[in-house]
Amino acid sequence: MTAPAIPAPTPASTGEMPRVPGTRTGRNAELGLLAFAMIIVALYGAIVEANQLGKITTTFWVPAALLSILFLGLHLVVRFTAAWADPVLIPAVALINGLGVGFLRRLDIAKSITKKLPEPGIFSGIGGRQLAWTLVALILAAVLLLIVRDHKAVSRYAYTLGLVGIVLVMIPAVLPASMSEINGAKLWIKIGGFSIQPGEFAKLALVSFFAFYLVRKREVLSLASRRFLGIDFPRGRDLGPVITVWLLSLLVLVFEKDLGTALLYFGLFVVTLYVATERASWLIIGLIMFFGGVYVAYLLGASVGGPFANFYDRASIWLDPFAPQYVSNEGYQLVQSLLGLGTGGLFGTGPGAGSPGFVPEVQTDFIFAGMGEEIGLFGLSALLVVYLLIVERGLRAAILVRDSFGKLVAGGMAFTLGLQVFVILGGITGLIPLTGQTTPFLSAGGSSLMANWLLIAMLLRISDAARKPATGGPAAQAGGPKQPPAQLHGAMTEVIKP
Repeated sequence: MTAPAIPAPTPASTGEMPRVPGTRTGRNAELGLLAFAMIIVALYGAIVEANQLGKITTTFWVPAALLSILFLGLHLVVRFTAAWADPVLIPAVALINGLGVGFLRRLDIAKSITKKLPEPGIFSGIGGRQLAWTLVALILAAVLLLIVRDHKAVSRYAYTLGLVGIVLVMIPAVLPASMSEINGAKLWIKIGGFSIQPGEFAKLALVSFFAFYLVRKREVLSLASRRFLGIDFPRGRDLGPVITVWLLSLLVLVFEKDLGTALLYFGLFVVTLYVATERASWLIIGLIMFFGGVYVAYLLGASVGGPFANFYDRASIWLDPFAPQYVSNEGYQLVQSLLGLGTGGLFGTGPGAGSPGFVPEVQTDFIFAGMGEEIGLFGLSALLVVYLLIVERGLRAAILVRDSFGKLVAGGMAFTLGLQVFVILGGITGLIPLTGQTTPFLSAGGSSLMANWLLIAMLLRISDAARKPATGGPAAQAGGPKQPPAQLHGAMTEVIKP
């Protein structure tokens, strides 16, 4: 006679939550990667001081240590509020952010040497301000993670966010140039010594609105009217939303005088539309509409001037920056950028050993050119690979998350980041006309840093939902605590006779 089978202990009988086999949150890996990133930042600071001062001071490690404390704080917030979030996002962004602070401090040191001033303090100059803005940006990211525990809750405010986004985009356009224009682009709100770029925050609001709208209208927008060259094109009456956003982007191009911002908004909507409908025809229509509108704006600027004149001038400089009428005036910035990149060559002159001060506004729009001179093509390529990794992780979260709204938000935000880097790099290398965009996490400026860290916080929240193991059971369905699925190896067995 055999003893009766004894059922395996259950969570209710032991009071413990069983661990789901083969699952790890990745928080320890994130901490290790974060430490490695800060070591690179500290080494960068040491090399800068060696090349600039001829020695390495005893405080070279302080900026990296302060950044480490800030990023460790965000890591702890993520550990307790989004434990399953992607472990690569924070270290990758922290590396770029830290190198940006290091390069800006390098500009401060060079300025103090030129003016024969004492070595700048940790919290002085543009490097010190960037360090302070990093603190503010990380606090905002932590607050978003603490408040938004479910990314789907954002969809409740989609129309409000859409309205806010449009208002933020249009404010600089209606303000006088004295309160909104810097370097020919009307993208700012300037009050006294304070300035903010509202478009950086507008893109976050518009991504959420586009995602909500396309989730609701996806089936209608997916319908095809006719097939041409193997591609299904949408019905004519469904082009309304695309035409509306196209007109909005052209208004931005005309009144805010910036091609990059117009391309960012329109590209964001078209790509989100493509992700929602899986229709390549939307990409074709979007490209034709945007570049057609840009070409018409260029022709109007050449013939009638007016609001199109600024874009015509920028396009003319882009076509031939070394022309005699441009090389020492409007094209000087682009020319110095190209010369700096050429001087850097493959390996660069070394951190702190270049001459980025010859490039106007090197701390903002042209920081890629300044760093490229010192770290060379290989170093700049490595930096771009880190950006690519961030975009890839955002797209991975979009693929893995289970709800359509989350997919579109994560995909749209990841694409926004990638497109912004493309627009900036294309401008400083002469691939496309110059824009007023800042390099995410790298350039000096609080607006860009805060907005992009909020973007990363949203990606962390969505990736947490995507990577979290699926749970179920009656308790979870009733709104109670979620329990992992029961394991079959602990269940009792019996023979059922027919």
